[in-house]
Amino acid sequence: MPEQRIRYAPLRDKICTPAEAAAHITDGNNLFVSGFTAGYPKLIPAELVKRAEAGEKLKVNIFAGASTGDAVDGVLARAGLVGWRRPYMSDRFMRAAINHNEIMFKDDHLSGLSAAVRAGRWGPVDVAVVEVAAVTSRGNLIPTLSVGNTPAYLKMADKIILEVSNVDPPELEGIHDIFMPEDPPWRMPIPIYRTGDRIGKPFMEVDPSRVVAVVYSQEADTCAIFSETDEAALSIAQQLLDFVRHEMKRGRLPKDLPWQSGVGDVANAVLAGFMDDDFFSEVSIYSEVLQDTVLDLIDMGRVRAASGSALTLSEKARERFFRELYRYKEKIVLRSVEISNAPEVIARLGVLAVNTALEIDIYGQVNSTHVMGSQMMNGIGGSGDFERNGAVSFMVTPSTAKNGAISAIVPMVSHVDHSEHSVDVIITEYGLVDTRNLTPRQVAEAVITRCAHPDYRELLWDYYERACRETGGHEPHLLGEVFGFHQRFLETGHMLPDPA
Repeated sequence: MPEQRIRYAPLRDKICTPAEAAAHITDGNNLFVSGFTAGYPKLIPAELVKRAEAGEKLKVNIFAGASTGDAVDGVLARAGLVGWRRPYMSDRFMRAAINHNEIMFKDDHLSGLSAAVRAGRWGPVDVAVVEVAAVTSRGNLIPTLSVGNTPAYLKMADKIILEVSNVDPPELEGIHDIFMPEDPPWRMPIPIYRTGDRIGKPFMEVDPSRVVAVVYSQEADTCAIFSETDEAALSIAQQLLDFVRHEMKRGRLPKDLPWQSGVGDVANAVLAGFMDDDFFSEVSIYSEVLQDTVLDLIDMGRVRAASGSALTLSEKARERFFRELYRYKEKIVLRSVEISNAPEVIARLGVLAVNTALEIDIYGQVNSTHVMGSQMMNGIGGSGDFERNGAVSFMVTPSTAKNGAISAIVPMVSHVDHSEHSVDVIITEYGLVDTRNLTPRQVAEAVITRCAHPDYRELLWDYYERACRETGGHEPHLLGEVFGFHQRFLETGHMLPDPA
């Protein structure tokens, strides 16, 4: 019934079909959508594809919180309807179009996006399409499983289309904490002093007069699929936890610092390590995306508070979350990305930041976005926000990729996302290097010895020793051949990866 989901009567008059709602979007529009791995619209993009298939000339610029699902990025990319896409994305069809220069793409640090939109630096917000779980009696919006940049998009949008989800329960009300800081030069400190602090409102504010259409949706997010954690991820996680435990026992780190962990196998392995580790009997999580393991830790009573901008859950975990929502709401806070990723808050809380690299060079530079330096993978996301501002920044990766065909430890990264100045600790399944009190040459020698796969150490030592001998300097490099390093894999019987 409309009254259950839309408690603000004037908006019920704007209920319409998806086709009628999508008619408000025209060729060349800047389309700002909700979503940060979850909580993205599902119906309106499909209607745009139908119009294009019927022969209409239509192309839009897509701006989201970060990655969305196939219902946005996939369907629009396959239909050739996207001009621009910002910021982070993870859809393989869109990735291919970006790398073929068919879609314009600009990678961004996530923490500054909302302010950039409010300042007008991304152009006009022609239409915002936002998924919500409910509308309150005063016309405020309850998000679904993500917040992302949506509050800023709602503030700036000329037209707003609401997709009201009948899948996500209206009882989500209360899990969100929506706080929009002032823009410079009037910005005050963000008053978060503990991970679970709530500083805003449990809803997103909107001007009802700018809502032009409301549609009902029965479509759910594409649920995450998590593979079994492999031995490399487990080894990396154990080394990381051992290191932090060692630093805390010696008084170099307080015991109750919160954790941030990116998405993927290593992230899940790190969090899973807390389950049977009595030293970390209760942890705080201050991150972007919260995954299944966070629910497991809450069930075990090991989470003090978990703060993020989105919940990305498998189907089984999603069912459990909704079934026992009343209990999880006591521990979980979902915020806008400009708060979850705020450098000020990350530094104040002393977050232990754990993020994943595509490749790391012997001096500590990190490439987390481009395969072979040219092919965009997904984007930098929020890793820069956390790596640059965390109390300790960990960069982790298995030592090889493509089933051992390529080394993740290289002489010089083919693309730089995080400089050596932002990376404190490097970990692969073979070892760990704390770079903080080492010179560049000491870092190189330790990374080759401890982190590189044994099959590639000889190549790396050869490069490093010749660079020291032939070039010298603070960080010796053989720039004439550094980008031919991967070519030498062929000479040793290894295969080059396929950038596609």
